[in-house]
Amino acid sequence: MASERQVLVPDIGDFEDVDVIEVLVSPGDRVDAEQSLVTLESEKATMEIPSPAAGVVKALHVAVGDKVSEGSRILTLEVEGAAREAGRPAEAKPTALPRKAAEPAAPAAPVAPPSAPLSSTRRAHASPSVRRLARELGVDLSLVRGSGPKSRILKDDVQAFVRDALARGAPQPAQPAGFAIPPAPQVDFSRWGEVEVKPLGKLRRVAARNLHRSWLSVPHVTQFDEADITDLEAFRLAKADEAKARGTKLTLLAFLLKASAVVLEQFPGFNSSLEPGGEAIVVKKYFHLGFAVDTDNGLVVPVIRDVDRKGLFDLAVELATLSQKARDRKLSPEEMSGGTFTISSLGGIGGTAFTPIVNHPEVAILGVSRAAMRPVWRDGAFVPRLLLPLSLSYDHRVIDGADAVRFTTRMKAVLSDIRNLIL
Repeated sequence: MASERQVLVPDIGDFEDVDVIEVLVSPGDRVDAEQSLVTLESEKATMEIPSPAAGVVKALHVAVGDKVSEGSRILTLEVEGAAREAGRPAEAKPTALPRKAAEPAAPAAPVAPPSAPLSSTRRAHASPSVRRLARELGVDLSLVRGSGPKSRILKDDVQAFVRDALARGAPQPAQPAGFAIPPAPQVDFSRWGEVEVKPLGKLRRVAARNLHRSWLSVPHVTQFDEADITDLEAFRLAKADEAKARGTKLTLLAFLLKASAVVLEQFPGFNSSLEPGGEAIVVKKYFHLGFAVDTDNGLVVPVIRDVDRKGLFDLAVELATLSQKARDRKLSPEEMSGGTFTISSLGGIGGTAFTPIVNHPEVAILGVSRAAMRPVWRDGAFVPRLLLPLSLSYDHRVIDGADAVRFTTRMKAVLSDIRNLIL
């Protein structure tokens, strides 16, 4: 016996009025349990909403361009009696499946009025992927002439519209007075040769916007130093088999997380945030540390909670799990929030030093480059030692240069003798 179930938007964190960017089913379609029904996109994440059970779509209650929140009705599902879970109410909500996420990229400059009524864009004859492209480029689809069957708007039509708009040129705003940042000029690069317009993905745009805001609002200073990790690396390699037996890999990053928690406890100002008015700082009594992950879709920063309470093997397991979820675009908003300090490690790629951008509202970030074996003068002779470059960027409104040096000096001591991790 079939019964009807109302499929609702599940708990999606603190987000409200989230855009529906794809509707993946139609009335009459048969769907399996956990099959994706719609795709939602917020400022920080894209989530697919799965079906709570197998059945047939009786009616759709959302369309591309709609905005929904937790509890909004998505569709009516006709569920076969055998497929329905015993005792589960018809309106029970599924769990959202995050597909990609990040922490905020200056959006592409709109080439057509982005404030056009949504209804006009919704009436445009275009596929969900073309609508997404138009939204990313700031194009009002009601202004685009479609070249496809029945005037359907194609991807090439949107890109041609952008090229034409750039060629015509947009009016330049008046130059700001004083020290205000002047706007970047619009340049028609096609004047000098063939070009291709490739919109930034949502993840990169969101990340760039956050980085831009942090760079403009935080007075950055970077302290550089080197840590001798010769003994730490020997210990790490000695524990490789034990780590493998536990189903994980003990990486240098696990040690860096643990060492950072130890040092942050001794320097609480680095584990704080500046209040908006700039009159006080909020010192956190917890140590939730973020770590930057390089993915095909851009940089994301998962957060490991309570690092000070976890052992190296536990941290190694969480690092592997969250890194894989980041690469698979399955991090939830909760897994990227609440960080108090961030580590950005480029050692696997190379480099000798860099200036990481503070992950606002945090006040400091530790950058790590590739360790190298170098001669060090010790006891009247040069000896080979493995040195790790450290780059500590900090908010100079909260942290003084002397404290930054004390922080990196203590970090060097902890990393050079891992017994300091238990003190």
